[in-house]
This record gives sequence, structure tokens and C-alpha cells, in this order.
Amino acid sequence: MNRRWRLVALAGIAALYGCTDGSEPVDPPPAPASRQARTAPPVSRWYTQEQVIRGYGLFQQHCATCHKPDASGAPNWKTADAQGKLPPPPLNGTGHAWHHPLALLRQIVRNGGIPMGGSMPPFKVKLDGRQIDDILAWVQSHWPDRIYTAWNEINQRKNH
Repeated sequence: MNRRWRLVALAGIAALYGCTDGSEPVDPPPAPASRQARTAPPVSRWYTQEQVIRGYGLFQQHCATCHKPDASGAPNWKTADAQGKLPPPPLNGTGHAWHHPLALLRQIVRNGGIPMGGSMPPFKVKLDGRQIDDILAWVQSHWPDRIYTAWNEINQRKNH
């Protein structure tokens, strides 16, 4: 494993554990200047363009009221409200969603965010598994390649 991937993996591990102890999320290290996006090949993603298209409508219908139509979330998403609940986080790659493997992201949508300190209701009675995956595809389509790559490393480790 080369140095860059070790750093990404370590940042991902630190970020994953950071989510559980309330510390600040950690972004993956930037690519070295000589290997910026202009020379990097496109990152292969788990979802299809059709899922992204379906996910857009589902996100707007079920998620945009809280997470904003562009998935930017609440401005002070790291600060609990008067009831001790965390506001809706951004899902566009600037928050901490990328710290969680796909199975956990699915579980959060299905069962809601209340167990994690938020107030998101469960969607298992409104959305089936395909619809949840479509929403997650639309969300992840907003993640820059470097964020998606760091997420993919976490996701692969958690699935092996």
C-alpha cells in the first residue's frame, strides 16, 4: 500500500471513530499537487446514473425539507439544539456521512437518526431498499472523487 493510500486509510479510520466520540470530522488528505484531479482517472462508483436520476426525485420528496434541496444540511449541524438533538447534517460530502459504510448509511435511512442523537424519523415504512439505495446514489453523486475514494476504502474494510 503506497503512502497516499495509507494516509487516506488512516484518515478514514480516525474520522470513523471521530463520529462516535463527538470530535471534529477529519477530511482525507489532499492528493499531492502532481496528482491532482487533472491527471487522476475517474473513480468507479457503486451506483448507476439511473439510480442517481431516481434518487434525485426521492431525495427532494423525502429528504430535502430537512437536508436542503442541494443536500447542504443545516448550517450548525454539529451543535445540538435546545432539545439536545443534532440538526440535519450536510450529505454533499462536506459533512460526516462519508465516514460511514454503505450498510450503516442504509440502516440510518431505514431506522432513522434518533439512535445517533439526531431527529430523523425512520423511513422503512415509506421507502424500500431500492429507493434507499437510489437516494444514497444521488447523495454520493455530489461527493468529490477524493471523498468518495476515502469512503470506498472505509466501506471495503467494513465489508471484509
